[in-house]
Amino acid sequence: MNYSFKLFLIVGLTTLFSACEKDDICAPGTPTTPRLIIEFYNNENPAILRNVTDLRVKNPSQDNFMSFTNTSKIEIPLKTFEDVTILEFTLNANATDVSNNTDLVEINYTRQAIYVSRACGFKTHFELNPLIGFKIEDVSDTNLWIKNKNILKTNIDSENEVHIKLFF
Repeated sequence: MNYSFKLFLIVGLTTLFSACEKDDICAPGTPTTPRLIIEFYNNENPAILRNVTDLRVKNPSQDNFMSFTNTSKIEIPLKTFEDVTILEFTLNANATDVSNNTDLVEINYTRQAIYVSRACGFKTHFELNPLIGFKIEDVSDTNLWIKNKNILKTNIDSENEVHIKLFF
């Protein structure tokens, strides 16, 4: 009886452990859902990069925000479960005088979920709408601080290149 129990235990444990799989871990270099890359340029001389100082980017319906200081390039996450992302871009956000200016930006796109792996799940690729992919409106008056835009790449599938240039 002792021999039968040992044989049963060995066969049972072998079956149990053969059904287990190693833990899947998403490698750090695995591509994920890309963010929208925006660069800022001088409106009077469009070839010159221009730093934004004290830029606040936020969803109008939320309190949290992203802050950028003294940079000419920002990375903005888009919504992965909706085809529109609306954000407030506030230049000189901490200023209490008239230099504080907020423009409302509406980004329209289509989404495509792409399977990466079991450990990493899915990532989303975005395709900006070529006609209304990036609309700018002023929140409080008719004085837009973003004077112009140039959509360089409608297909947002990586963070290796600039997608949109904004001029101010």
